[in-house]
Amino acid sequence: MEPKSTFWQKIGLQDWFLPNGKPANAAAETIKALTPDDVYLYIIEKFKESIGQLSFADRVVFYHEFIISFNEEDYQEFINNRSGLFGIIVNESVKKFYELLREYQEVGKKVEPSSSKWVFRLVSHPDYAKGDKGFIGKLLPGSDKKEENLRVTFIPRHTGVAQTLDISNDILKGFTYYSEGYYELPYAYDLNHKEKEIDRPGDKILARLDTIMPDKQFVGRKVEFLIMDDDIVVSGNEESREERAIFKVPSDWVNTPHLRVRLNKADGKFYLASFGELTLINEKEVPRSDVNAPQWVDLPFNSKILLNGIIGINLFKPEV
Repeated sequence: MEPKSTFWQKIGLQDWFLPNGKPANAAAETIKALTPDDVYLYIIEKFKESIGQLSFADRVVFYHEFIISFNEEDYQEFINNRSGLFGIIVNESVKKFYELLREYQEVGKKVEPSSSKWVFRLVSHPDYAKGDKGFIGKLLPGSDKKEENLRVTFIPRHTGVAQTLDISNDILKGFTYYSEGYYELPYAYDLNHKEKEIDRPGDKILARLDTIMPDKQFVGRKVEFLIMDDDIVVSGNEESREERAIFKVPSDWVNTPHLRVRLNKADGKFYLASFGELTLINEKEVPRSDVNAPQWVDLPFNSKILLNGIIGINLFKPEV
């Protein structure tokens, strides 16, 4: 059986970016920890580059979606020990975006957005080594139009020199997205940032859901969802909404929607309602109910939920 290709092998850059392709004479080095300022300055740098690459005549054009990718260890350092900091970085980044756009507007340039919102996805990838970081930009987040290629910039740790290339959308399947790494906020047409409008996950984690799916592209990988709302929906592949309170399980074995999970503040307990074909909690079947008339059952911590006999989801207390 052929060995599984890595992300960088798929795009033909294994020799540049990963340990197998590291020059033989490269000296061992200590990789400095990724700092909040590193992330902030990287986002601003890529925003400026997008203006330079996309603008024409007097029209200022720029990316609205920013996918910033890191090594898993670097990413988890932010999630576990600096919870909520990504949201603050996003806030400051967008504030700087508007400052730069106002400067263009003041000299007579035409500043018009190509989308009504900003989207940030801070993600990890198993093929990134510690210290690596990468960028993917998009013009129209949420558009139904398929893009033939995405523009990617990657900075290899041993050279520090940025490399840019085009890749297909299929490559994105290898990235791991977490709820705390997703931020979305409306575009301010007056170019004045309003911090209260940003959706900042991570303020308070109520519980954690995780699942391991049998689907080929996810074999052996855990998908995690942090519950930060009193009422959430667990849904399947056909789900089109992207709100924070929706856990989209990327599998055809999950109904759309399949579950609602809510926290009852009166007793501090979680409850579950099932709309899917078959749901088990700790090996006991849950009655199927109508979306508009949910039937609630107790959902204790450490419960094992099984959807359609295939997809397993566990509910855990948040890690302190």
